Amino acid sequence: MNEAKYIWMNGEMKPWAEAQTHVLSHTLHYGNGVIEGTKAYKTAKGYAIFRLNDHTERLLESAKMTLIDIPYTVKELNKAQIELVKANKFEGDNVYIRPFSFLGYGQMGIYHKDAPVETAIASWEWGAYLGEDGLKNGIRLKVASMTRPSNTSSMGKAKATANYLNSQMAKYEAIDCGYDEALLLDDQGYVAEASGACFFMVYKGQLISPPNDNSLESITQKMVIELAEDMGMPVIRRRITREEIYIADEAFLTGTAAEITPIREIDARVIGCGSRGPITEKIQSTYFDVVFGRNSKYEHYLTYIDQN
Repeated sequence: MNEAKYIWMNGEMKPWAEAQTHVLSHTLHYGNGVIEGTKAYKTAKGYAIFRLNDHTERLLESAKMTLIDIPYTVKELNKAQIELVKANKFEGDNVYIRPFSFLGYGQMGIYHKDAPVETAIASWEWGAYLGEDGLKNGIRLKVASMTRPSNTSSMGKAKATANYLNSQMAKYEAIDCGYDEALLLDDQGYVAEASGACFFMVYKGQLISPPNDNSLESITQKMVIELAEDMGMPVIRRRITREEIYIADEAFLTGTAAEITPIREIDARVIGCGSRGPITEKIQSTYFDVVFGRNSKYEHYLTYIDQN
């Protein structure tokens, strides 16, 4: 993992190695914490954080869902992320930002009301989550043997640390079987999401993505839908069966880390031409133009960082 100079923790800039917590921190034992994944890109005007406010708002929404009282406002957390990227003096094209809040040391047992809340933000240079080759030629996807937890059994709308045990097991299974990523179905057998990304497919000219009935409300998914509709390509939101994805003309994943990653194979079935399809490529190139500040129409989604 790439390190950086500083981590923002509880209102202070700390050297990377000194941002620590106690082994009896509540979240380590019981899993209640909330996270975000945000990205800054090196544009012609310097680093710009993509959809900063949306990500910070979602962090606070997740915290409210899971009964974590973060003692900072959206404005304060936005400022902290900007200052952190600036202080770390990055040079690469991509910077990942990880804001998170967790329950610290001072309370044990399931009931967490009196556990102290810790808030931290880390950032580091991080390239393509599923590999540069995956962005160009596509990845191999496996439908996981376990399903995504139902809405009646977990806080699935929260970007909560506990929810990622399910994703972690699915991802491990997929890689152990020789694939790159896992796709999880819901408890009724319909496509939910990948282990850390949303799913899109193209079938007979239609761009289709499942509703967020049983998946995280994705900011990148929302962006892709906006881009596609602005291109005159309506997006259909409906349930997708396992059988349908095997006969898709194209498929791809979206996410802050995954960006726009084509899928070339699912469960040993070749998808379309077996590499990045034309619609996927068009959406992908448009997305990168947006985040790198090359499309003025969507520049309002970028928060530029003054490096002086």
